[in-house]
Amino acid sequence: MAVETAGTRGAARVETFEALGSTNEEALARARRGERGPLWIRALRQTSGRGRRGRLWVSEPGNLYATLLLADPCPAERAAELSFVAALAVHDAIVDVAAPLGPRLRLKWPNDVLIDGAKVAGILVEGENIDGTLTVVIGGGVNCASHPDETSYPAADLAAAGAAVTAERLFSELARTMTARLAQWNRGAGFASIREDWLRRAGGLGDDIRIVIGEREAAGRFETLDERGRLVLRYTDGRTEVLAAGDVFPMLANERHS
Repeated sequence: MAVETAGTRGAARVETFEALGSTNEEALARARRGERGPLWIRALRQTSGRGRRGRLWVSEPGNLYATLLLADPCPAERAAELSFVAALAVHDAIVDVAAPLGPRLRLKWPNDVLIDGAKVAGILVEGENIDGTLTVVIGGGVNCASHPDETSYPAADLAAAGAAVTAERLFSELARTMTARLAQWNRGAGFASIREDWLRRAGGLGDDIRIVIGEREAAGRFETLDERGRLVLRYTDGRTEVLAAGDVFPMLANERHS
């Protein structure tokens, strides 16, 4: 049931629901029925939220769950860059509503936001070719009031970090910062500046990391991002590998010497 179906944020309409299975799924369903957006779909809670690689995203009330639907946002080969655009927008929004947290925030490749090294926000970008047009949904979840336990990567929330921020207030800022970052990106023409801004906020840059790529793992130094946003990993023998996807973890002290 929609609890709010009116209003706009920037150039985008907003619809808010008491509960949805997944805001990304709702947005994609709308697109398949002809919706072209820009349209924000929000839910006060999700019953089947998901993250990257189909992982469950725990979706308790009090946190922010929102998806932006965009039709023809860019050439298909540039769509992956939206992960970096969205991560910056979430980072910007958190800083805007809770400025003291700014120095504690970092971005985890390619599209998570960390506070004190723990995940406070995640982003899932999905796309489909619908009637010959690339349609993209940019889903974001931010732990405002609570966070799950026993996760594969440590989790955090804004309240526990000292910022009492409602999901509604954070969304108001996110709608604005997303509009600004999309304009900066300019359908991919401005990705160089997005990349620079992302690197300035990057967590683990220059550090030893472990990265899981499908069924294999690799370990080395997180050197930089290439011009397409891929992670450049430098091994101890000097070789480098360019990675388009993977799950990044900090290297523990005992792993460095194993």
